Amino acid sequence: MTTVHRITPIRENCVYTSCYCEENVWKLCEFVQKERTAPLEQLFVVFISNDRRMIPLWKQKSGHGDQPVIWDYHVILLQARPQSDSLVYDLDSVLSFPCSLRLYGAMAFRSDRHIRPEYHRKLRVIPADSFLLNFASDRSHMRNPDGTWKMPPPLYAPVQTAESQMNLDDFISMSPADGWGTVYIIFILILGVK
Repeated sequence: MTTVHRITPIRENCVYTSCYCEENVWKLCEFVQKERTAPLEQLFVVFISNDRRMIPLWKQKSGHGDQPVIWDYHVILLQARPQSDSLVYDLDSVLSFPCSLRLYGAMAFRSDRHIRPEYHRKLRVIPADSFLLNFASDRSHMRNPDGTWKMPPPLYAPVQTAESQMNLDDFISMSPADGWGTVYIIFILILGVK
């Protein structure tokens, strides 16, 4: 078994709030940047969604048996390592943390060939440094019409930039004309990254 150099704390020691995957990944990127545990240029934030915002993922903590969870979007951290397997960091997965991209692709993504077209997934891949500089969320998407929380928010202050308090939709959007990074059809990334 190959030993993996850990760039984040162990899963149990990571900053984590259920249903706030984008902020969980932001905190992972922030940790790597502050602690310099890996070159930031190796890290990519991956938003998974589609135009209908209905995507299946398997091997999620909130799943039941071998049934997928249908998310409106999900966010993972990808470490592209030279001369080695790329790694996925997903705090919502029951797979190892980190997990090889090949295993994560096979177990969590599976193939779009057996999924109805309206559930086909796309990926917005953003360099981690760009994500840290540009992402902002006031968490308003997690509020009910009466102002109560759908799920309790993280205890730390919302992530904001000088330019924005809320731009989450620019990251979730799978329109190549919007937001940061590059949009891919799912199989391109899985087959194209070692």
